[in-house]
Amino acid sequence: MFLGRKQTALVAPEQTLPGRSERPWHLSERHAVLDAPLVTDTAPAGHEVAIFGLGCFWGAEEVYWQVPGVWSTSVGYAGGDTPHPSYEEVCSGRTNHTEAVRVVFDPAVVSYADLVKRFFEVHDPTQGMRQGNDVGTQYRSAIFYEDEAQRDTALEVIQELDRDGPWDDPVVTTVELLVSFYPAEEYHDEYFRRNEGQPYCQVVVAPKVGQFRQRFAYRMKSASREAGGV
Repeated sequence: MFLGRKQTALVAPEQTLPGRSERPWHLSERHAVLDAPLVTDTAPAGHEVAIFGLGCFWGAEEVYWQVPGVWSTSVGYAGGDTPHPSYEEVCSGRTNHTEAVRVVFDPAVVSYADLVKRFFEVHDPTQGMRQGNDVGTQYRSAIFYEDEAQRDTALEVIQELDRDGPWDDPVVTTVELLVSFYPAEEYHDEYFRRNEGQPYCQVVVAPKVGQFRQRFAYRMKSASREAGGV
């Protein structure tokens, strides 16, 4: 992804970039894979929203749209101080945002707890401001909750993982109240599906997505359709 300066610590809010009053770029109207609107403010009736930061959002989005019960996904920036930041600004480390995926889901089909568990199954939550060779504040592991129920669920899962999880090091995922989510530029939407041949996608994203597909093939949308499900 972006090869600029690697900022590995958050900066003071007063030192972040000023940003802008409104988004200066166009957004896709629909999700090309799921054929659902790329909602940015509200979710349809009966649906809920979960927001996760787990490294590069190209692979994160691909992982989540394969989960039965997920209605739509979109990528963007969360957890920072700069309003309507650009991708280059986020990668500079001077906005305090992390790359994130916004998941709109039907809790009657998939629970928030299950989405949180998937979050921990597809990345390393012990690495701090990085994921593998992707280093910088924009790659930190974070869960952004919308209410106390989501917060409590995330903290319970982390407590279980710290006690029984596969890692020697402690989980450093932050659990933060969602203040804002800024949609990323249109070219980031469904990036991996449209750019699988790109070197970064082949080396970094594809192995993560492939691991997920192999591990959860029986619970992915294609398997559910074959079984007569959603």
